[in-house]
Amino acid sequence: MGRLSSLVKETAIYGVSSILGRMLNWLLVPLYTQYLLPDEYGIVTELYAYAAFLLIIYTYGMETAFFRFTNKNENNQDFILNQSQASILVSSVLLSTMLILFATPITNYLEYPGKEKYIIWFSVILAIDAIVAIPFANLRLRQKAKRFAWIKLVNIFLNIGFNLFFIVLCTYIVTQTGESSLKNIIARFFNQKELVDYIFISNLIASGAMFIIFLKDIIKIRIRLNWDLLKEMYKYAFPIMIMSLAGVTNEMLSRAVLKKWLPEGFYPGYSNQAALGIFGAAYKLSVFMTLSIQAFRYAAEPFFFSRAKDKDSKELFSSVMFWFVVFGSIILVVIVLNLDIIGFLFLRNEAYWDGLIVVPILLTANLFLGIYYNLSIWFKLTDKTYYGTLISVSGAGLTIILNYVLIPVWGYVGSSIATLVCYFSMVIFSYFLGKKYYPVPYKTGRYLFYIILAVLFSYVGFNMPENYTIKFKLFQFTLILLFIAILAIMEWKQLRPLFKRNGNES
Repeated sequence: MGRLSSLVKETAIYGVSSILGRMLNWLLVPLYTQYLLPDEYGIVTELYAYAAFLLIIYTYGMETAFFRFTNKNENNQDFILNQSQASILVSSVLLSTMLILFATPITNYLEYPGKEKYIIWFSVILAIDAIVAIPFANLRLRQKAKRFAWIKLVNIFLNIGFNLFFIVLCTYIVTQTGESSLKNIIARFFNQKELVDYIFISNLIASGAMFIIFLKDIIKIRIRLNWDLLKEMYKYAFPIMIMSLAGVTNEMLSRAVLKKWLPEGFYPGYSNQAALGIFGAAYKLSVFMTLSIQAFRYAAEPFFFSRAKDKDSKELFSSVMFWFVVFGSIILVVIVLNLDIIGFLFLRNEAYWDGLIVVPILLTANLFLGIYYNLSIWFKLTDKTYYGTLISVSGAGLTIILNYVLIPVWGYVGSSIATLVCYFSMVIFSYFLGKKYYPVPYKTGRYLFYIILAVLFSYVGFNMPENYTIKFKLFQFTLILLFIAILAIMEWKQLRPLFKRNGNES
């Protein structure tokens, strides 16, 4: 019992630090959309999309390999730690050196001529983030969850703090009329016309702080690579890297390729770069569903494994899926029918509002992604994880094909549809394979009914009239209440015990 409570506590700490981190970083969206034009935010969107791919290549599954091999060889943990860190250190330096050497061709390909500094900054950020990955993994191995969490939060708060300092405070000071000593000092290092630079510089400073925190661990590394051990670790890590690349392809490919695959002039009035910025900002609004999924994953995976041997485990898993679909459907309806308010609050420039059309599609896609994570318990409990790799890689292939076909036809709407189709297909594949290897009595018909109902309500309430009125807002609010009422009536038998229990407790 003590071990289980410790696991729950650590899971909560890791989960809170990760979810809180994503929430805080997400709160930078209103800042960026207020101060950056869509074409400027397009640069941020594109480079961070590529960075997501590169970070997986930089770490190449060594974190998981480190966990696996230290557990297999408990007497040689320090040796394995040193080998893992040395490998990452050497490869990161080599990869970043290559990026810096080819900075000019890369910037020309990305259509940022003369902006080699972006590639240099990102090469340093990626190297640091990769190098500290093993020290972070070591903290998890040694169950130092609190230290792990506070270092992560230091990184996040530094990034946010410097964004606010450069973009808000420095901009405010240099735009004031009149002369002052403070204004002259700020003007020496701050250029209001290059705000994108300071987003990357803030990230660089935050990553540098992590490097300094782990410096004692890093300087202990001895660059003496044991190729016999590392070959085994690489062999184990390579499939993990492939699966991770497949996952990031499903999530990030659209933002990496939209500018290139979108025909010039597709959106009258703004460039492909601006279209990418609009899409990137709108994509961030789907984080509401993403955070719910992430919170669910942190709580559910330990729960599933701990309950797997119970007699009624499959009925329990079905119940978990049921309630996930119910609450996910509510989240979908509530967010979509309040996108006018959310868009106004978080997309501070009207130029970004055209992208709101993709948010319902992406929210629905992420709901299916959550269902897939729920279904995936079958291949984790049956040790058939290679099916997870197969499904992820197939999904990535479908994502690439659909983006290539749909972006020239429907723009970023087509890209969003590609994401939806990808995650839905992953659900279908996992569901039917799960029925074969680990059948769970899911209430499939009821799940589909609620999802279709949620999509229908969202569609009706999202298509706003040209003359938007308070009456229409009341109509949207009524739709939300009606949807929740339908759920409550249909599931009253399951909800009634909860109300009775709360009544008794009070």
